[in-house]
Amino acid sequence: MTTSDISPTPAVSGAQYVISFREHRAVVAEVGAMVREYAVGGRDVFVPFGEDEVAPVFNGAVLLPWPNRLGNGSYVVDGVTYEVAHSEPDRANALHGLACWVRWSLVEHSDDAVTLELALAPQKGWPFQLVTQVRYSLSDAGLEVVVTTRNVGGGTAPYGIGFHPWLSAAGAALDACTVQLDATTHVTVDARLLPTGTEPVAGPYDLREVRSLAGLDLDDAWVDVTRDADGLSWCRLGCPDGRTPAVWMDGSMDTWQVCSADHIPHFLRGGLAAEPMSCVADAFNTGERLVHLAPGDVHTVRWGATLL
Repeated sequence: MTTSDISPTPAVSGAQYVISFREHRAVVAEVGAMVREYAVGGRDVFVPFGEDEVAPVFNGAVLLPWPNRLGNGSYVVDGVTYEVAHSEPDRANALHGLACWVRWSLVEHSDDAVTLELALAPQKGWPFQLVTQVRYSLSDAGLEVVVTTRNVGGGTAPYGIGFHPWLSAAGAALDACTVQLDATTHVTVDARLLPTGTEPVAGPYDLREVRSLAGLDLDDAWVDVTRDADGLSWCRLGCPDGRTPAVWMDGSMDTWQVCSADHIPHFLRGGLAAEPMSCVADAFNTGERLVHLAPGDVHTVRWGATLL
């Protein structure tokens, strides 16, 4: 092999897939199938990151085959214990699955939609084979995301999925914003942010009505979501400019994680994570809301975002 045989250095986030519809514009990155940018009329809905930047806080990432945290990076299937790398070593957890930092393959790209695919190969601590397709599309309603995963291997795989958009305050301080979340039950956690139980929402965790984010420190999950007449559950960030970036999920998911980034030094209150998920943290061990994908099984979820 000669120097001329080596491909040019790609962007850190990989190939860029631009989609647009009227005022809506998004850029999806090859690495992690992340939504690197999403804006309406030039106003950011998601906190963007640079093409040659590693996503600072899993911005717009697809989180699979588990979202959030896997305690000790270990789990048991059919009496066999498996362990994956501790990607959150300070808490001895494996964080946000295996799909964030790999290059997804392009399936289809049009003016207003793009579909990417990941064939998640067996690896240390993960003996299963999944193929996932994510389709991002834009319309007057905003961004819609549909993700389908098929088990193409020989064993039943534990499975969960989530997403990590950071809603943008468009340069305003998060303390000047408000939050509202359609959910009635708060998930309690231990010092490692692993679930210990649930409780009815109260105090700082009751976000059913619009409330100020001033001094509100969140990195929490909620279940027992409520839905509007269209069957959608919402998380809304009200901003001083009068706009409200918002994320919704349909009935295919029923768990929210909301994070104000108070304890992320390089991203202190830089946006509000509004994460639709199919399960809470550590579902591989607790079994709560865990999907069991038998060979040939398919699992599909749908969510989206817009600027209100």
